[in-house]
Amino acid sequence: MAPAREKLARASVWAAQLLIAVPFAGIAAMKLGKPIAELNRNVPWALEYPNMVRVMGAIDLLGAIGIFAPAFLRIMPRLTVWAAIGCAALMISAIVFHIARGEAWATPINVVYLLLAIYVWWGRAKRFPIASR
Repeated sequence: MAPAREKLARASVWAAQLLIAVPFAGIAAMKLGKPIAELNRNVPWALEYPNMVRVMGAIDLLGAIGIFAPAFLRIMPRLTVWAAIGCAALMISAIVFHIARGEAWATPINVVYLLLAIYVWWGRAKRFPIASR
């Protein structure tokens, strides 16, 4: 691969990591910080599953941290690969959950995050692994 293309490809994996980490952190803050009644406006199942909302917020936060921090800090960067797998599994679960509830309209964003997570997994596991310090 030409050096310029190689650099762009590496940057695209970092961009995908950020495109997952930033929204996941925001969603986590919302799910963990807002009262359940207020969350119900944006999360239609919040009143039905209030404990699940909080657990999902914690999982979203772990995904946000794991998808970016280990690779960026070069401290156990292999955790980024595992976080990408976890984020992909979370998105598959979200798609199934929403379809089962008749909320297929909510799944396109999950598909986008699923594809981004798969790309990060491939990028960090196969193409551009990060070495530990």
